[in-house]
Amino acid sequence: MNSNFLKLSALAFGLIASSEAFAQDAPASSPVVPKIFSPSSAFSTWSFGINAGVLAPTVIAGKNDFTSWKADLGYGAYIKKQIWPAFGIQANFLGGKLNADNSRPLGNGSAPVSPFSSYETAVNYSGSLNAYLSLANIYWMNRTNVVQPYITAGYGLMGYDVELTSGTNTSQFSNETIREAFIPVGTGLKFGISNNLMLDLGYQMNFVDGDNLDGYRSGPQSDKFSYTHVGLEFALGGKSKPQLSSYNPVAALEADYIARNAALQADLAAERAKYAAQMAQMNTDWARFKNDSDGDGVSDYFDKCPNTPAGTQVDGAGCELKITSTTVNPVRVIVTEEDKRVVAEAIKNLEFDFGKATIRSTSYASLNRVADLLKSKDFSLKLAGHTDNVGSDAANLKLSKDRAESVKSYLVSQGANASRVEATGYGESQPISSNNTASGRQNNRRVEFTLY
Repeated sequence: MNSNFLKLSALAFGLIASSEAFAQDAPASSPVVPKIFSPSSAFSTWSFGINAGVLAPTVIAGKNDFTSWKADLGYGAYIKKQIWPAFGIQANFLGGKLNADNSRPLGNGSAPVSPFSSYETAVNYSGSLNAYLSLANIYWMNRTNVVQPYITAGYGLMGYDVELTSGTNTSQFSNETIREAFIPVGTGLKFGISNNLMLDLGYQMNFVDGDNLDGYRSGPQSDKFSYTHVGLEFALGGKSKPQLSSYNPVAALEADYIARNAALQADLAAERAKYAAQMAQMNTDWARFKNDSDGDGVSDYFDKCPNTPAGTQVDGAGCELKITSTTVNPVRVIVTEEDKRVVAEAIKNLEFDFGKATIRSTSYASLNRVADLLKSKDFSLKLAGHTDNVGSDAANLKLSKDRAESVKSYLVSQGANASRVEATGYGESQPISSNNTASGRQNNRRVEFTLY
């Protein structure tokens, strides 16, 4: 019996070892990871399997009434409902034959336990309901569960006929099919070949609730037998759906995180590219706004007559002034109260973008009236830019100068004579209110107009 036990153990472990070699050579299915919190309809939850293998009237570390067991063909099938990724319910069917004899003495040299020379049991049917636990969904170090170790345990009913042989005589143990309950306990490995096909290698021990499986009752003990099998499992449902037993929740959570992070990075990159393009255009416009290539006092941004010869008097558009007459008697310039009101309104309505020299469009209307005043009465205008004390002295001085120049450039663009508009920046050196309060700092951020 010891040598037969070793043969059965070698066969079982050989099948498991060959399954590992197959896992290395067989093509794995494409990893399909449904989104996190996907409904059960996203998976294949029903499957059926067929298998065949070796039936033997012994189990690991088991004792028998006969000394030499023989391997016979067994066959089976099952249908499984996967409830959770790691847990399912499986209904099994098993059939085949069991054989053993007393051709060898016991290890201690004594006579065999059974007085019969051999027996043959035909397992007509065995059906059981089993709990199925997939260990691959508990072991989370792999993203895709191509190899799935599993264990099963359940309860069932089997029917069998026994023929006993004593010397040359063969007799039926019972005139009717024997029915007994049994407890199947199994383990194995499954290998994913595709989304809806798996290779199944397993070993199952079956404990019969009786001592009549071999036709000989030797005492209050249970007979037992094993089934080592290889088979295929087919998932029911669409080919694109992965089996729920292969689903790894942690991998799905990781995939969801990676997808969200990638989308966020893409949105951020797009925003950065958009911002860079806007900044490049602003720098280009600002360079044109600041530059005066021909030195006529009108920036290139507003200059409609570029490359004016040096020393040429130009109008607000940068074009040469056509002088048709000369005033012999100078006219005295008189600034009226209405003129002062127009200037005061422009000062009141003048607004810039925060920390910049860009004039807001709400200031255009009042500045246009100042430009009209300069053109119609030939006034001169001095612009003085001031800031509060927030920031460095150098930055405030530059900002005040840029804002005064910005107002000048706008007035010139509206037709004012550039030579009659002076722009100066004083930074924070001439406050009109205390810089210790918000209202005082607001009063100090200003551009003053002096009309003469």
